[in-house]
Amino acid sequence: MKHVKISVLIPGMVTAEDVIGKGNQLILPKDLVLTDKAIARLEAYQIKSIRIEDPVDIEVEEVEDEEEEIQEEKKKLVEGQVAIDSSLLASDADSLLAALAGLDSGETDVKGGDESQIEKTSTEKAKSVEQSIVVNQLEEPSHFEKVQASPQFKEFKKSFENNVSELKNSINDIVEKNAPIDVDSMLSSTMKLLSTQNNTFGVFDMLHNMRAFDDLTYAHSMNVALICNVFGEWLHLSDDEIKLATTCGMLHDIGKLKIDDAIIKKPGKLTTEEYKAIKKHPYEGYKILQHQNISEHVKNAALMHHEKCDGSGYPLGLKGDKIDPYAKLVAIADVYDAMTSARVYRGALCPFTVIEVFEDEGLSKYDVVYIMTFLENVINTYIDNMVQLSDGRKGIIKWIDKQNLSKPMVQLLDGSFLELAKHKDLKIVKIL
Repeated sequence: MKHVKISVLIPGMVTAEDVIGKGNQLILPKDLVLTDKAIARLEAYQIKSIRIEDPVDIEVEEVEDEEEEIQEEKKKLVEGQVAIDSSLLASDADSLLAALAGLDSGETDVKGGDESQIEKTSTEKAKSVEQSIVVNQLEEPSHFEKVQASPQFKEFKKSFENNVSELKNSINDIVEKNAPIDVDSMLSSTMKLLSTQNNTFGVFDMLHNMRAFDDLTYAHSMNVALICNVFGEWLHLSDDEIKLATTCGMLHDIGKLKIDDAIIKKPGKLTTEEYKAIKKHPYEGYKILQHQNISEHVKNAALMHHEKCDGSGYPLGLKGDKIDPYAKLVAIADVYDAMTSARVYRGALCPFTVIEVFEDEGLSKYDVVYIMTFLENVINTYIDNMVQLSDGRKGIIKWIDKQNLSKPMVQLLDGSFLELAKHKDLKIVKIL
């Protein structure tokens, strides 16, 4: 473990402990793989150094003595200097300059003045600046809008749709012609699609913005494959195991092609007989894959991805260790994607609603290690996103409460902080 300056951090490094800011605020959690966005967050909160895990791939300058830096900051304060991060100035120079105008207006004689008064004035100015920043963030295009307007998303969308088309042709040949499965061929385009993303959070950013597109069985299968790939990384699986998990996600719902399309796309509530027909798709999927020259884990994922660890799943009512580990992984990715995607009978659910459902019942129905790893990582993809609360107010997610993942800390329009965990009647209803 090394204690290093923020200036030498690079994406890919891993935090060795929780990074805590002023007011005991969690800035970044332990074991987070740093991204450009995470490093920018540290700079915005003026964090000077953090501890990272060994080993790292480059030599870094360790922090040997922070006392000198602390004294320098105090000196700047006494001299009346207020440090504003350059990245914040760039985001909206006019509003920040307006907020700081009082520094030159004679409001406080900082030279030789009372240090407590200086600190109070500086704190008030900083709060005013922070409020301006929040207002500007809420008035700017949302994170989703920025993603959708980016060249990267447009390229991802194009590649994604091509991949879904290829997957549709491959799966139809398997189902209708009993064509042999060439896993490497099926995964080649998908792995290339994944390689275009700079980090695992990038994949989720892209998928969250694909929710407006048609969500047929094939698109859902591609989504689950991509989620399983990222999930495998979060579980620290080997490259071969991640590839296998991706394959399991891609073929898990192949049995649905044996179910009447009118039932699959029915906009209303299913009858008892229709629901029984739907519940046959795991069996049908296993039958299609049974004699293919592929891993047994892939066949089991098709058969068992609706099984639950408490025995409440189907088609076999298996419990715990009786369920294939890859089926457990696919089950979580499958439910998350299905609930956060639009269906013919409902719109897409807010991810925080889905996370709350997982929190309420996940520990009994899903493998504890898998579900907690998934939730603690996927929730971090929403830090700094704008959200709407159930009472209509808007804010920005600032940090995550590990004990209440679906109820993070939100900074509201007026700059104040709201701990949703302390307000059971409030919840996040929409990502903006």
